[in-house]
Amino acid sequence: MKSEVAISVRDVTKKFRLFSSPKERLIEALHPFRKQYHREFWALQGVSFDICRGEIIGILGRNGSGKSTLLQIICSVMQPTHGEVVVNGRISALLELGAGFNPEFTGRENVILNGAIMGIARGEMLRRMHEIEAFADIGEFFDQPVKTYSSGMYVRVAFAAAIHVDPEILIVDEALSVGDSRFQHRCYQKIRAYMEQGKTILVVSHATDTLLRICHRGVVIDAGRVVHVGPISEAVTHYHALLFGNQVPHQETVDLTEPLAEGKGRVVVGQRHILSSDPTDCTASRAAYNPQEMRMGSGAVRLVDFEIVVGDMIDPPEIPEHAVVELLVKLHFRENLERVSFGFALVSVDGTYIAGTNSEMAEGPYLTAEAGECVLVRLHWRSHVVGGEYFLNIGCHHVQAGEKTFLDVRRSLAKLKFADTPGCYGFVDLEYVAKVERLTGTQVVAE
Repeated sequence: MKSEVAISVRDVTKKFRLFSSPKERLIEALHPFRKQYHREFWALQGVSFDICRGEIIGILGRNGSGKSTLLQIICSVMQPTHGEVVVNGRISALLELGAGFNPEFTGRENVILNGAIMGIARGEMLRRMHEIEAFADIGEFFDQPVKTYSSGMYVRVAFAAAIHVDPEILIVDEALSVGDSRFQHRCYQKIRAYMEQGKTILVVSHATDTLLRICHRGVVIDAGRVVHVGPISEAVTHYHALLFGNQVPHQETVDLTEPLAEGKGRVVVGQRHILSSDPTDCTASRAAYNPQEMRMGSGAVRLVDFEIVVGDMIDPPEIPEHAVVELLVKLHFRENLERVSFGFALVSVDGTYIAGTNSEMAEGPYLTAEAGECVLVRLHWRSHVVGGEYFLNIGCHHVQAGEKTFLDVRRSLAKLKFADTPGCYGFVDLEYVAKVERLTGTQVVAE
């Protein structure tokens, strides 16, 4: 059973000495009678729990509860005052991103340095360098001194260096909020890839909605003590109770019966390539195209263009709330195929599926074409997506004798922005209607 335990924390306690000023620290150190000028602060007190291999654990707690201190002890950045931590496996920690970077070195040199600190040979880091450079995506600055970087470029390289050392245990401390939405989405894709590989992941985050989607269990820490360990849903409930107590926020009645008007935009004129039979791949020319997409499939059918149409707007920079959206996708058949299933999905920045379908799930329509032909697929839906940025997955697969063969699947092909929807939160606007009625005896009287 012990071999299944990735991290064992046993009665860990950490004490810090706090001084009012550096002067008092010096006086105490030199005092002939060892007079104390400090006060003791117990950041952790008797913390114990186990994490099994393959588990994804969320650490929750209010600011100052001791979460970051605990992670630093697990990573051997600092030692506990009492207790012990046993770790079985190589750890990669995303704590203070780039803390060990030399500002005079280039990004490439710092990546090699980071690998050396992790015990990875220079040759192995060089073999991974292309993937790290592509993930960071800072162009020619990768070979410039780090001191010339913006803060965003700095954390991109630091995250890429830390995530590509093939750890058995990954520890993340509020590091998934770095960079813009495209880069955050790429980070979540990498985290989810680790999840699929069965790696152990320990995450500290105040984003409880994210923890609910990715974690198995949760550990709640308050004032340096573990106050709850259990399923992530129970842990989040316990954490919210610490934050808000039993207070229930006042809810006002809101009338959303009146639909919001759809916005108008300019008409895009000129030839629309997607309506031609030309099989040239034009996806990269679209304004919404995401160059960090993930693509897989045999290539027997290729997705060569897509287009978003809202009213008289083509590829709008923002999709209005409650708008009717048309998605056009052009597919180029390179082989004679029947019964090809087409599908699409909207996913959030952290990779959560918001909505989606395919021909197989919807029981049609399937696509049939001969080699060299192009097929245009049109899909319509009314947008009830709450405002924000989301990613579009599009793909097709072949269904034959109960077996599925991926032809061309392009995940995170495009980034779509939806206008804010007043009066609601979450992912979807349910267009709810609130009605108040007064109870008088056995009678119901509308307000």
